[in-house]
Amino acid sequence: MMRELAELLARLPQAPAALVTVVRSAGSVPRELGAWLAVFGDGVVLGTIGGGHLELEAIERARAALAAGPFEPEERRCALGPSLGQCCGGVVWLRQERIEAAHIEALRTRLMPATRPLALFGGGHVGRAIVRLLEELPFAVRWVDSRDEVFPAVLPLNVQAEHSDPVQAAVAELPAGSAVLVMSFSHAEDLEVIAACLARQRERGDLSHIGLIGSRTKWARFGHRLAERGFSQAELARVNCPIGLPEIRGKQPAVVALAVVAQLLALGLAPG
Repeated sequence: MMRELAELLARLPQAPAALVTVVRSAGSVPRELGAWLAVFGDGVVLGTIGGGHLELEAIERARAALAAGPFEPEERRCALGPSLGQCCGGVVWLRQERIEAAHIEALRTRLMPATRPLALFGGGHVGRAIVRLLEELPFAVRWVDSRDEVFPAVLPLNVQAEHSDPVQAAVAELPAGSAVLVMSFSHAEDLEVIAACLARQRERGDLSHIGLIGSRTKWARFGHRLAERGFSQAELARVNCPIGLPEIRGKQPAVVALAVVAQLLALGLAPG
C-alpha cells in the first residue's frame, strides 16, 4: 500500500477524495483493521479493502457522497454474507470520510502501516530489486552505500537512502530490532559490515537478522577471517549466508530479490 499512499498524498492538493477505512471487524474478513481505499471525483481508486462486492459497493457509495458535495464522516456495518454476494461470514465496519489537502500530514501518519526496521547495505542491481519489492511491504528501509551517486532520485515512502563512508559506520546507528541485509559492491566492504554487525550483537544483541549475499565459499572465507578477529563459532552462526529461500532458484537480480524478501517474510520479520 506504500505506492498507493504516495499517490494519494500527491493527488490530494489537486482534488478532495472520499476515504473508506476498515475500523472494526468480527469473524472471517478479507482485510485487516486500517485497510483503506480512496476514491477521487475523476474515478481513480487507490488502495483496497478486500475486493469483491464489499469493495464495489463501498466505491459506489464513496463516489455518490463525493459527488453530492461536502459530507460528514459516517460508519456502516457490512455483513459478509449472501446479501452482499460474499461468503466470508464475518462483519466489517467501514468509516467513510472526506479528505483534502489540509489532511495530508495527518494521513501520512495515520495510513502508514506499522513497519519493522531493515538496513540494506548495497545499492547495486539486487539491492535496487529488493527496494522495489519492499516498497509494498511493512518495512522501514535504511538503504546504505559508500557511493552517494548510486541511489535513485525518487525513493519509496518507506525508504531512506544514506551515504556512509566507511559504510560499516552506519551499523552503530541502526534502530534496535533491525534486520540487516549485506550486498555491497565490494567483498571487503561486506566483511567490514558483517564484522560491525557481529560486534553490535556482542555488545547489544539487538539485531533481529543478519543476512549476507554470496556463496558458501564466500562465507567460508569470511568465517575464517572473522574468527581471526576473535568472533566465536556461535557468533558466526548468527549470520545467514547464502541468503534467500533455497527453493527459489535463479541468478537474475529480480529472482534473487524475491528469494531474499520471501525469506524475511518466512522468518516472521515483518509486522503481523
